[in-house]
Amino acid sequence: MIDPHGGKLINRIVEGKEREALLAKAGSLPTIELDAWALSDVEMIAIGGFSPLEGFLTRKDYESVVKNRRLAKGLVWTIPVVLAVEADVAKSLKSKRDVALVAHGAVVAILHLEEIYTPDKHAEAERVFKTTDVSHPGVARLQAIGSVYLGGRISVVNRPKPAAFLPYRLDPVDTRRLFVERGWTRVVAFQTRNPIHRAHEYIQKCALEICDGMLLHPIVGETKGDDVPAAVRMKSYEALLANYYPKDRAVLAVNPASMRYAGPREAVFHALIRKNYGCTHFIVGRDHAGVGKFYGTYDAQRIFEDFTPEEIGITPLCFENTAYCTVCGSMVSSKTCPHPPERHVSLSGTKVRELLQAGTPPPPEVSRPEVAAVLIEAIRNAR
Repeated sequence: MIDPHGGKLINRIVEGKEREALLAKAGSLPTIELDAWALSDVEMIAIGGFSPLEGFLTRKDYESVVKNRRLAKGLVWTIPVVLAVEADVAKSLKSKRDVALVAHGAVVAILHLEEIYTPDKHAEAERVFKTTDVSHPGVARLQAIGSVYLGGRISVVNRPKPAAFLPYRLDPVDTRRLFVERGWTRVVAFQTRNPIHRAHEYIQKCALEICDGMLLHPIVGETKGDDVPAAVRMKSYEALLANYYPKDRAVLAVNPASMRYAGPREAVFHALIRKNYGCTHFIVGRDHAGVGKFYGTYDAQRIFEDFTPEEIGITPLCFENTAYCTVCGSMVSSKTCPHPPERHVSLSGTKVRELLQAGTPPPPEVSRPEVAAVLIEAIRNAR
């Protein structure tokens, strides 16, 4: 079994007497209300999805991640995981004191506050998102959150109880156990925030040719408003797996994290998360975690060249853009097909949405009919 990033799978969920003592103390502590984004970060830290992080980044680690794509001690880490508050809230807090983190009226965790600091958001946007344009959803969120960051370890006393996707709520410890039970030593992960089309299916099955199994691991945390809702996406994944994948070669589980839309940096971040879940390989396709035209088509693949394989510890599987070729009669990429683009069946996302909204399934070379049916039904029900 592959080691978690940093060598140890973090668990920040406390139980027994420690939990009781922290809960008894919580009533006298200052409180911070967590939004959905922060709540998902707390959960990912707690279950080890963000190993080696034990809490929110302090200034030294934050600045090192922003500038160097590494934690202060040198371990590769590409996305700042921070807890932001407004300046007036920060003034009421003191470092080296505990703070209760609250959601929906209940104490979720205790933040062992180590440091209160003011970040350079302009530098963070430029380096992490490679833009300061507020039309980028990651930059827009960065500008909207509080101006002060709080750093420190967390202790989760009441893990939020999910209301959806219960059969698919597998923590890293669960997926790791499952992979061992199935005898999988080479496991490929696929990250998605969208329904899966034929090009995705093709690269997944190419990866399955060299791996024992696949973890289909969609994000169900916060995404931008025009992304397909998680509940709809999950139905489409269920339909696809039921009809087109060997039942003993694929596992569907949800990733509670939120999308950053940070392109190349987020590709590495996503790979490290799946390493923590026990995966040995990670698919990186066209414009992974990108949005709009902020990143080059294959920037998210090239970033892995900046690190040694040992530093990352999980093998990226990089694929070209793929489509169905009417001459070859199969899914192809520029690496495998000699025919011109006009012989390829490929539709833009805008065109696919137009067809679905009209109740017309896209061509079967683009989308499986079962997936299209799920999406068309969801659009009708939303009207």
